[in-house]
Amino acid sequence: MPPNAWQKSRVVGVEDGGFSREADVQKALLVSVLLHGISIIDLQMTDIEVDGLDATEKLRCMLQRWSFDSVILAGVSYAGFNLIDANVIFEEFEKPVIIVARTKPNSKAVKDALLRHFEDWETRWAVVEKLGPVYEIVSVPNEPPIYAETVGVDLKLARNLVRRLSVCCRIPEPVRVARLIAQGLTPKRWKS
Repeated sequence: MPPNAWQKSRVVGVEDGGFSREADVQKALLVSVLLHGISIIDLQMTDIEVDGLDATEKLRCMLQRWSFDSVILAGVSYAGFNLIDANVIFEEFEKPVIIVARTKPNSKAVKDALLRHFEDWETRWAVVEKLGPVYEIVSVPNEPPIYAETVGVDLKLARNLVRRLSVCCRIPEPVRVARLIAQGLTPKRWKS
């Protein structure tokens, strides 16, 4: 693949807005943004249930409306423990999925929390368990690494994509833009 191919690809970034367990709101905003390189092409928004099981299906419906080359998720857990199954997304669209996080994911802590709070913890844990190893990627020189898991793409290509799309900070631009939109549209009273 030519060195600038990733800069010209159509990448979807996914992030959620805030929510508060104290507020009488059981929904959070899920935002997906389609970028061509670092230019915004389109965006879609929907509500997902806090601690629900609808995030994968809602994202799947949004992605059906677009032609894209890859998806970058800001983790797999949205609106609390409403998990997006990256493997389902990859299997349906046959496009690479990269899961990025600012801090290293702690699978043991996630499993412990699921065991404590959810009767259907095994269903949720299966989403996490299917993911591969966690990789450290230095996306911007002289900055701390980010952490990534990949589905349908090898580490070398994932690292290349993340680095080329990390132009304003160490988080790839599609996720950064989705986060700004999601946080900006979330009412202050919902934010935790």
